Amino acid sequence: MIRAFLVLLTWCLGAALPAGATPPNIVLIVAEDLSPRIGAFGDPVARTPHIDALAAEGVRYPNTFTTAGVCAPSRAALITGMQQMSIGAQHMRTSTAPGARYRTVPPPHVKAFPEHLRASGYHTSVNQKLDYQFSGVLAGSGPFTIWDDEGVPTGWRARPARAPFFAMFNLSETHESGVFEPLGSWPRSATHFVLQLVRAWEFGLDDGEGSTQPSDVLLPPYYPDTPTVRADLARHYNNIERMDARVGQILAQLEADGLMETTIVIWTTDHGDGLPRAKRELYDSGIRVPMIIRWPSANQPEEVIAGSTDRRLVSFVDLAPTILSLAGVPVPETLEGRDLMDAAKPARRYIYAGRDRIDEVLDRQRAVRDDRFKYIRSWHPNVPGGHPLAFRDNIEMVRELHSLNQRQELNPIQGRWFAGPGREQLYDLTEDPHEVRDLVEEGTHTAELERLRSVLDDWLGRTKDWSEDSEDSMADRFWPGGNQPVTPAPTVTRAADRIQIQSSVPGASIGYRVGEGRWKLYTGPISSPDDGEVEARAVRYGWSASETASSTPE
Repeated sequence: MIRAFLVLLTWCLGAALPAGATPPNIVLIVAEDLSPRIGAFGDPVARTPHIDALAAEGVRYPNTFTTAGVCAPSRAALITGMQQMSIGAQHMRTSTAPGARYRTVPPPHVKAFPEHLRASGYHTSVNQKLDYQFSGVLAGSGPFTIWDDEGVPTGWRARPARAPFFAMFNLSETHESGVFEPLGSWPRSATHFVLQLVRAWEFGLDDGEGSTQPSDVLLPPYYPDTPTVRADLARHYNNIERMDARVGQILAQLEADGLMETTIVIWTTDHGDGLPRAKRELYDSGIRVPMIIRWPSANQPEEVIAGSTDRRLVSFVDLAPTILSLAGVPVPETLEGRDLMDAAKPARRYIYAGRDRIDEVLDRQRAVRDDRFKYIRSWHPNVPGGHPLAFRDNIEMVRELHSLNQRQELNPIQGRWFAGPGREQLYDLTEDPHEVRDLVEEGTHTAELERLRSVLDDWLGRTKDWSEDSEDSMADRFWPGGNQPVTPAPTVTRAADRIQIQSSVPGASIGYRVGEGRWKLYTGPISSPDDGEVEARAVRYGWSASETASSTPE
């Protein structure tokens, strides 16, 4: 009851919605492994009519940056509104760690923002992809309290009458594996051969044909101009076109269900291109992503102009507080992101990002970027971005780049990816948008170097960085002895006509159901049902869910 009162009080003091306003529905669409290769963001090659139309009705955010250049750490930051290294989710990926495998156990106060939405009456749903480090990759593998429905394509159709909904879609058409040669990894990699079979089942067998031809693509200076490079980049563009069609299908479903005029639609991607020298890197090719927010007319803020561009710096940790604010749900003060709708707060001056262990390769880098310069610090200055990597090496152009580098047939800009980054890097993004001229090496812009070096030091001093300790030590703190802790069962207490459920574990979330009904998120005492057993379970993020506790009618 106390918690419910505090939530209501916070709502009254700080809700984003006007009194009596109907909470909007919210759809978040996240494409995988894609930089701003979208027509509406100025790409002349991309064929993206549905996303372009969405941008014409909404606002483009071209200066949006993920907190990591790789999926699981980036998704952990998105879903929690916290930098991945501050909650122990920075390594790619916890479930496949070379040492003891584990799951991240965030601090007790950290919750996925859909759970906050659910606690405030939203119906929450997600399709197949989770992958936020305290879950597995696929639906059904994470805390059961975050989503009402997992693994469903149109989750809003299962919501209770008149309930607002939040639906998240993860689109894998543009995933890095879509650039692999179709069914061509056998016998080199049986695992990835199976992955290609799954893609062929889901999207059809890629015959190498599509609207974009190899001759159409434009190459950045760090790629050599070869038929292989052009063919792989063209395949990426054709996957983008397929992803755009999926966006069109989702929007058509909303329209058919009469929901477009009550639904805010957000479209973005989980990090940069699934291509070499992009994914996994802290260059803009790895962390700069497109983002669009489209409001229905009834919910559109007065200052928002359809078809406009907002050039503020946006970090992925800003999505959680922004979505909560759009829903009129209180934004926890502990979130590290900023609410983009809060005009009273000054715009960001900096965004921050990190790179840690990448699959089987140990690394640690941190970056800070303002609207012109980027500074990168490496704790492993001799580990190149172009190191061998079992998954990435299934891309034909990656294997070709390795071969060309070994034969010394790459020019200095193209070969730089195969050299260690050094301890510090500095780039002028205005003069050098592809980040191929390291100003530290040139010995220029020393004032900017010192400024951003100090900014990063200050940020690291304010942010707990779990990589100050070894991953093995961190994993043992999360899962002592390599064993996943089990959340103790909650207690279910019946007093008069009320039922109260409590967990002994700080930070544990609780779900309950009556009889064979649907599981609901417990937020405070509930009315005792006239008949039917009340069952409850608890889960601490990263731990196994508890056994079921119950209270039968008196």
